Amino acid sequence: MLEETWILKLGVLSAEMGICISTVSSEIQDSGDGHENMVFFEDSTASIGIQRLGSLHSQPGSKGLNQDAAILHQGYGMEDGAFCGVFDGHGKNGHIVSKIVRNHLPSLLLNQKNALLKANTAMKGEDLHTQKERRDGMVMPNKIFRKWQEACVGAFKVMDKEIKLQEDLDCSCSGTTAVVIVKQGDDLVIANLGDSRAVLGTITENGVTAVQLTTDLKPGLPMEADRIRKCNGRVISLKEEPHIQRVWLPNEDSPGLAMSRAFGDFLLKNHGIIAIPDISYRRLASNDQFLVLATDGVWDVLSNSQVAGIVWSAESEEEAAKAVVDAATAAWKHKFPSSKVDDCTVVCLFLQKRQQVLQACNPPS
Repeated sequence: MLEETWILKLGVLSAEMGICISTVSSEIQDSGDGHENMVFFEDSTASIGIQRLGSLHSQPGSKGLNQDAAILHQGYGMEDGAFCGVFDGHGKNGHIVSKIVRNHLPSLLLNQKNALLKANTAMKGEDLHTQKERRDGMVMPNKIFRKWQEACVGAFKVMDKEIKLQEDLDCSCSGTTAVVIVKQGDDLVIANLGDSRAVLGTITENGVTAVQLTTDLKPGLPMEADRIRKCNGRVISLKEEPHIQRVWLPNEDSPGLAMSRAFGDFLLKNHGIIAIPDISYRRLASNDQFLVLATDGVWDVLSNSQVAGIVWSAESEEEAAKAVVDAATAAWKHKFPSSKVDDCTVVCLFLQKRQQVLQACNPPS
């Protein structure tokens, strides 16, 4: 099977892809359902205290193969670190591309970051924890986390090149989105390609509030459309779906990609589709509770606030991702009964034990 050829485990050396995996991790079954679309890792050195504060779940839609993939790697980069990612494949080989990226991007990113740090050992005597306040009160990232941002750009570029080099894998019109969060202590680096999305759940006096961490990168965004048109790509919607802008070749009515950035899709790479992620930084606050990453199958039918509420009211951290997927699947059937349900995939990472927070908010009388 071609798919089996390309789905490579994290933690092995892949000579074919030229990617050396140097992190030592152990794979853990996420929910016992055997879905190959999901991988849950804990670093072998991670302490008990940071384990199992997350969940991930993927439900195939009614369009055929589940082309989504997801990963949650706790202990990534440091003990109190994590790598969260969801990847929504599209096209004939999208299910293969999403898993290739899921399996190899974490190690590529870590290797890129470590290489950048080694190349900048001249930072002698610098306090790596010194940060600058912006006028809006947000904390600017220190140089260590600027290196993470540089590493994201480098790793995404290398990942895209490696996909293109694969023999017997046609990605001219196949590819995947990627939304990734690297957590290092209280620092988040968020990298995004395409229309998957990441949301932060935070507690306010009005209850749980959703803060969107990424922008859905679609052709309809002025900045994205401008880049595509400057590269002679066309941004046009179909008559039967005027609300969806798609990317087309200059002189052909194909392929009609509904996102402006992606891995793969090499037919459009000379016409404005790029694999350079939109990168942002956020410093976590004490009232921040959880992160949710999901493919557009979820966001097409549930709002950020609805998802945050479902996660916060889930029976346990382990059930949170499944609760969101179940709600999204039900919403698809209710809102679009005649449409095919999209694949729905969710990763949830809790930033602190929810039960302890609930007890603190509602002390016994």
